[in-house]
Amino acid sequence: MSFTDKLTNKAEELKGEAKEKLGDATNNERLQAEGSVEAAEARAKQAGEHVKDAGRDVKDAFTG
Repeated sequence: MSFTDKLTNKAEELKGEAKEKLGDATNNERLQAEGSVEAAEARAKQAGEHVKDAGRDVKDAFTG
């Protein structure tokens, strides 16, 4: 996983968390839900990238 992918995923996660907190502060349930979903999607992307990295590491261990 490249550094830019990590940075992009983290930025999306932080954006979602900020939107969720703004929804909490303004008592806007729709905004809370959107923020929660965006943050969860970003965390899922990050987890998928970690799995890819682990797979590459295992492959390299056997071929290297």
